[in-house]
Amino acid sequence: MPYVNIKITREGTTPEQKAELIKGTTDLLVRVLNKTPATTFVVIDEIDMEDWGVGGVPVDEFRSHIQPSSAPRAKLNIS
Repeated sequence: MPYVNIKITREGTTPEQKAELIKGTTDLLVRVLNKTPATTFVVIDEIDMEDWGVGGVPVDEFRSHIQPSSAPRAKLNIS
């Protein structure tokens, strides 16, 4: 009975995006670990930006120092 907790920053993630995360995570556990989807739990927690830090600084400050071309958020999912 896997339980997966995904934490992301609260930035307007759509219900469709969340559904895709839930499905993709469940599918991965089924494929890799042969888990049963009916007993696989995926929980998404959205965290306010001011409550998230990276590298010792708030995430907004961290992101302001990253070159956009060096860390595409869609691929690295820096949340």
